[in-house]
Amino acid sequence: MAFLSRFWSVRTLYLPLETSSKFLQLCAASTFTATQAIPPTRKTFSHIFQECSNRRALKPGKEAHAHMILSGFEPTVFVTNCLIQLYVKCCVLEYAFKVFEKMPQRDIVSWNTMIFGCAGGGMMEVAQALFDSMPHHGDVVSWNSLISGYLQNGDIHKSIAVFLKMREMGVLLDQTTLAVSLKVCSMLEDHVLGSQIHGIAVQMGFDYDVVTGSALVDMYAKCNKLEDSLSVFSELPDKNWISWSAAIAGCVQNDQLIRGLKLFKEMQRRGIGVSQSTYASVFRSCAGLSASRLGTQLHCHALKADFGSDVVVGTATMDMYAKCDNMSDAHKLFSLLPGHNLQSYNAMIIGYARNQQGFQALKLFLQLQKTGFIFDEISLSGALSAAAVIKVLSEGVQLHGLAIKSNFSSNICVANAILDMYGKCGALVEASCMFDEMEIRDAVSWNAIITACEQNESDRETLSHFATMLRTKMEPDEFTYGSVLKACAGQQAFNTGMEVHGRIIKSGMGLDMFVGSALVDMYCKCGMMEEAEKIHYRLEEQTMVSWNAIISGFSLQKKSEDSQRFFSHLLEMGVEPDNFTYATVLDACANLATVGLGKQIHAQIIKLELQSDVYITSTLVDMYSKCGNMHDSLLMFQKAPKRDSVTWNAMICGCAHHGLGEEALEIFEHMLLENMKPNHATFVSVLRACSHVGNAEKGQCYFHKMASIYGLDPQLEHYSCMVDILGRSGQVEEALKLIQDMPFEADAIIWRTLLSICKIQGNVEVAEKAAGSLLQLEPEDSAAYTLLSNIYADAGMWQQVSKMRQTMRYHNLKKEPGCSWIEVKDEVHTFLVCEKAHPKCKQIYELLDVLICDMRRAGYAPDTGTIQVEGIEENGHREVKSYGFS
Repeated sequence: MAFLSRFWSVRTLYLPLETSSKFLQLCAASTFTATQAIPPTRKTFSHIFQECSNRRALKPGKEAHAHMILSGFEPTVFVTNCLIQLYVKCCVLEYAFKVFEKMPQRDIVSWNTMIFGCAGGGMMEVAQALFDSMPHHGDVVSWNSLISGYLQNGDIHKSIAVFLKMREMGVLLDQTTLAVSLKVCSMLEDHVLGSQIHGIAVQMGFDYDVVTGSALVDMYAKCNKLEDSLSVFSELPDKNWISWSAAIAGCVQNDQLIRGLKLFKEMQRRGIGVSQSTYASVFRSCAGLSASRLGTQLHCHALKADFGSDVVVGTATMDMYAKCDNMSDAHKLFSLLPGHNLQSYNAMIIGYARNQQGFQALKLFLQLQKTGFIFDEISLSGALSAAAVIKVLSEGVQLHGLAIKSNFSSNICVANAILDMYGKCGALVEASCMFDEMEIRDAVSWNAIITACEQNESDRETLSHFATMLRTKMEPDEFTYGSVLKACAGQQAFNTGMEVHGRIIKSGMGLDMFVGSALVDMYCKCGMMEEAEKIHYRLEEQTMVSWNAIISGFSLQKKSEDSQRFFSHLLEMGVEPDNFTYATVLDACANLATVGLGKQIHAQIIKLELQSDVYITSTLVDMYSKCGNMHDSLLMFQKAPKRDSVTWNAMICGCAHHGLGEEALEIFEHMLLENMKPNHATFVSVLRACSHVGNAEKGQCYFHKMASIYGLDPQLEHYSCMVDILGRSGQVEEALKLIQDMPFEADAIIWRTLLSICKIQGNVEVAEKAAGSLLQLEPEDSAAYTLLSNIYADAGMWQQVSKMRQTMRYHNLKKEPGCSWIEVKDEVHTFLVCEKAHPKCKQIYELLDVLICDMRRAGYAPDTGTIQVEGIEENGHREVKSYGFS
């Protein structure tokens, strides 16, 4: 009894009434007494320290420590170890060290607790020093603390070195050693070392242990050895929620999303409880599959499992909704969560940016800063992506400043986002400066600068950066090749494109859908349609981009018949056309004036309810006008739910093309009233309309307004229109002066326009100058010789006419015959001048004779002033052919 009395007197603390209420509550909450007679406020020091340690209750623990000192109690090693553990768990290593240093005796637990605390606090040098000072180099727990500590502090290779040293010293491993070491292999993605550790586990009989087995499942999955991972999982005799979570996460990490969901279903069938990490994996699967409906069902499952208020599961659910383009539900969930963390804010910011809702993303980023949370590189990258999406350069510059101020500008993720933002905002100079200042560049950095140059039509810089990237031994990916091939297409750099194609084949990406479609587009825009078709059919799967590229390519190469043929083939293959396909084929119909096919496609567009697409509407307006059906063209324009500049331009151009100049100018004025800013194409149509109505004064007024009001520098097309306007109003000399005063060299088209005007006005002197300049640019242009010879003929200068014809014969030049066509019952009939190959040629010429007779009876007489000299014989005889009526 005396012994027991002495035991309780030294091991029990009697608390006075004035002790803090917090300390009393703690002691009362977990009273441990030897008998019922002991008051509930009695508690042993060891248990008090353990309770405070478990609850991270530093203040009551310090008070207990103070009472222990004041009571004169001499603690045992066990009690002191409990006190050290308290300070370690409360992250007060300074106090832990003081207690540790004053210990007269230390056991293995004392050393291990201190090593564990230093490792957890990031003080690995101190932890290593303590370990080295230990007698007999500690036990397996000491070694595990070191391995785990180095791992947690990011020194993975040191962690492996400690593990190897442990093996060398012959220390017996346990499940924790193997689990931590396998975690290191996971982070290094070193499956070779992982397999060796697996062999050790098998030797020690730990391969069927649930802790080691779960670590093996995780290691193989993260080393991209999913089959090995699932094989280990299937052989585990006992599987807990950690094993299942590791297997499901492994499937998701290896893009086996459906497989992961099937494992989750099996897990539920077996009644295994679900954890945060499990929900995070299955929601990620739904996001990757864009399976919004399944994601919603799993959200309900999480609510039933009482995870509704869990911020980790809530964040994963929000991310799923955002990636399924359902930002409304993501926002609702964000608003309903009882608490937010940085990750939940990041999920919403990135979700808004991904869904082109940049303003909402920036607004939420500002809200994040007001909440007291400190943003990280993910938050900042999301905000920069939002600025890029809505192209707000000023906000992007401010975010760049914030990145510099917060020392995030050197972070590779943030730096790439800044670079991308500048590129998408059109600030190529700033993007280039940012790229040059980057100390570290990864594949994303190179892709960002290459894409920035390509998007800002700086094709030469795009190719230059690509060449530099190759010199740095950085391997291009599909996004790099996509941008570079676009640049080749933009420059029509066929040889460079072929070199890039060769590199793509060597890299094994030749059959990739994305790269293959870019190759098809490049060859199409370089005019190599045969090569484009070959690549298209070699692709593992033909995408709509590839189909559209070829249809568009034929149209651009003025091979509209082939464009329509390829469209028919697309339909035969059962491929569903998209908006761009229909718009491209309608453009081909416009070029061929095949209004019948155009109407059929229009009917299909109505059936698919695509008529609200502004791009399709604009093409329909253009197609009907080019097919001569101005009534339907105007009807499409009036019924258009949305009109952009292309729609207005198509209508103005259609009216101008059909000689409806006044109507074209009226539509243009209406366009300005709608606050629609005109562009270069608009003014080409407007100036053509002024030419048709013969209003030179208004044409000059619009021409000067381009630069003075709308900030548009006139281009060659606009000068060509002005030459036509001035010439038709009799101001041929002024038209010539305008060409000579242009800020750039005149091309063949503008000289040909002036030459045609000289034919109308009969100005031989200017005609000779125009023809001379035109033939310098295009020496084999037969139309120039023919026009000039006709001008000479009009002026009665027959000797000059003879010289022109002799020159044409000497250079073996012939005027290309005129061509026209008409569609009748889905068949296009083509006609050339003096052609007799048509099966109904005889009936056509008989009808033409009847029409000519009717025209003469109606009072029309041949315009003998407009003649085409067909040939002049050496004896002075000439044959002239009338080819028009006034």
